[in-house]
Amino acid sequence: MTTPKRRPRSAVTSRRRLWITGDSNSAWSRRYADLVHRRASDLGGPAALSESQLSLTRRAAALECELELLEGRMSQGEQVDLNTYGRAASHLRRILESLGLKRQPRDITDAVAALPYSPMRARFAAEAEAQTTTEESK
Repeated sequence: MTTPKRRPRSAVTSRRRLWITGDSNSAWSRRYADLVHRRASDLGGPAALSESQLSLTRRAAALECELELLEGRMSQGEQVDLNTYGRAASHLRRILESLGLKRQPRDITDAVAALPYSPMRARFAAEAEAQTTTEESK
């Protein structure tokens, strides 16, 4: 009688399972898996990431899921521990910075110009024109 072959890696390592134990079909697990996949895709795909980067991606996804749960409770008028919420958000920011999150401002001039008339846009245009006139008179 032959002995069955042992698998060289765990199901979690080979990505056949999300967890060693736990329910991979819960709403939390599905959202978690989506966030891990999206974050890894943003960084070039799982194949391009080191094991440490994948680990940070998983930690960030877990924090995001928990923050979303807290935000859902707040939207229903429930009280939440804002200290816990703030600390989790800060931890998430630090993890995302470690993964390469950068604040990159975008030029929205064309998007604003395409909007229908708004008093704020008229005010900004007037202020910009006044500033241009002031700079030209110098």
